[in-house]
Amino acid sequence: MTRTSAGQERGDAETDFGFRRVRAAEHAGLVGAVFDSVADRYDLMNDLMSGGLHRLWKWALVDRLKPAPAMRLIDVAGGTGDVAFRYLDRLAERNLKPAAPATICDPNAAMLRIGRRRAIDAGHLYGLSFVCAKAEALPFADRAADACTISFGLRNVTDRTAALMEMHRLLAIGGHFLCLEFSPRVPPLLAPLYDAYSYRVLPWLGERVAGDRDAYRYLAESIRRFPAPETLAAEMRAAGFGNVTWRALSGGIVAIHSGWRL
Repeated sequence: MTRTSAGQERGDAETDFGFRRVRAAEHAGLVGAVFDSVADRYDLMNDLMSGGLHRLWKWALVDRLKPAPAMRLIDVAGGTGDVAFRYLDRLAERNLKPAAPATICDPNAAMLRIGRRRAIDAGHLYGLSFVCAKAEALPFADRAADACTISFGLRNVTDRTAALMEMHRLLAIGGHFLCLEFSPRVPPLLAPLYDAYSYRVLPWLGERVAGDRDAYRYLAESIRRFPAPETLAAEMRAAGFGNVTWRALSGGIVAIHSGWRL
């Protein structure tokens, strides 16, 4: 989160980029460069990094959402479409179609390009719309959605407070917000192995598969800089969400955070 100080008015406010402190004004560009670099191999790397577990985590997120045909869904930082596709698949399993397209919103044009291509291949293009925008400035009217999701994207935004307030703003009364994100809190017995995997194996995979070691070093570091579940819950409440809860998955490696616009 951006550090506020007297210097902020001079444009030298700082935020985390992995373990580095950078000017907040530079952060979005640095993150954008990471995803420009890895977009073509992003989905393959997700499978390799998690051993396929990310697929189960995303299904758990969508099942918590309880898809319905009348639901207006905006998936923020939706990139290559995993969550939105699963939403449409759950409807299709019941021979249902959405009344309105689900929206995939992402600040990175390269990721959206992959998402469109995947949507065509999966036959989902009819049920989707694509918007290129950052989470801190979403181009949607107040109360434009019944559900808002963000999956492994919140730790990459420059101003988490602004992003949470925006996602609260676009929800209708009774709307549901769900965030799937890694947690920095790992069981002590797993911590040494998890650290070795994060700091050695992931960058190695990034170099061999995606051609960018530094991108996956940043992604590993960004997990450690993300707040613990109870801290994020407090931030969600401060942004206006009610009935805030979280559920740990896979021994606490990830968590689903839930909040409502009441």
